[in-house]
Formats: sequence, C-alpha cells, structure tokens
Amino acid sequence: MRKAHVAFSALWTVASAALANESPLGIGRVPTVAELQARMISVTPDGTGLPAARGTAGEGRAVYNAQCAACHGVRGEGVGDYPPLAGGRETLKTTQPVLTVGSYWPYATTVWDYINRAMPYQAAGTLRPEEVYAVTAYVLYLSGIVRDSQVLDAKSLPRVRMPNRDGFIDDPRPDVARAEAQ
Repeated sequence: MRKAHVAFSALWTVASAALANESPLGIGRVPTVAELQARMISVTPDGTGLPAARGTAGEGRAVYNAQCAACHGVRGEGVGDYPPLAGGRETLKTTQPVLTVGSYWPYATTVWDYINRAMPYQAAGTLRPEEVYAVTAYVLYLSGIVRDSQVLDAKSLPRVRMPNRDGFIDDPRPDVARAEAQ
C-alpha cells in the first residue's frame, strides 16, 4: 500500500504541474502534495492506518450530539432523508432490511474511516482522531456493540466483532484477486 501512496504522489505532482498551466475556468487551485498526503489515509479491517488516539462512547456522546444528532437523531434513528445508524438488527434476512452500522457494516474500522473522511456532513474531515474514536464508540454503543466505557483505539477497534461480519462473500472475479495482490 505504501508503494501506491508514493506512486500516487509522484503522478499527482506531474499532473498538478500540467493542470496548473491549464485552468480553463480560472478558479480553484491544485492541492499541494502535503495536502494530498494528509488525506491519503487508508484504514484496513486489521487496523492498519489507524492513528494513535482513543475514545469511549461516554466521551463521544457530546461530540455526537453537537455534530451528528441533527441529521442522525439523538438515538441514531435517522432524521428525514438522513439514514439511521442504530437499530435494524435481525432485519437483513427480511423483505425490508434496515441497513445501519449495527446491522450491515462488517468492520468497525470501516466505521471509523467513514466518520473520519466524510463526517460531519457540513464539515467533512474536521474531527480530531480522538473525536472520531469517541463518535465511533458512541455509534457502536447505540447499536449495542460496545459498552459506554469501553476504550476504542488502534488496537481495540479492529477486535470489535460486528454482527454482520460474516454476512459478505468474497468477490470471485479473477481481476479483483489480481488487483488485491498488487
């Protein structure tokens, strides 16, 4: 994965130079390599890529209420067009499955990664790592997966067993297997 980051950075540097000379709209700017590298975070199911920080659901409650509850509800039930985060357990085999963090997502590290990259909606990527751990813990707590005092960090988060972890099958296409081996 490190090779891919270096290759991407090199390619982006060349592409940025070319794009900088061709600004048809005259707006925006090409991000610096440092800005891109700050966003080049890959978190895998085994926890590779998670930063050193920690958080509990108890700590995450305040951050969640301030940053997430307006869209996802105070108990993770969802508001309007914004999806629920909690509930839905045992619905995947029904005709009306409720896809939530607790019912559908296979890895807790993916929850952390998504919150880190995409939330809060109006200011994506602005939460500090300890806030992301705390909000992740709180969302998992709302789904009955962790206790409110359980500490989540780079070592403990990958060990969280998500209810639907075994609900997915491997992709048998040979081109996918080759891509993963690179």
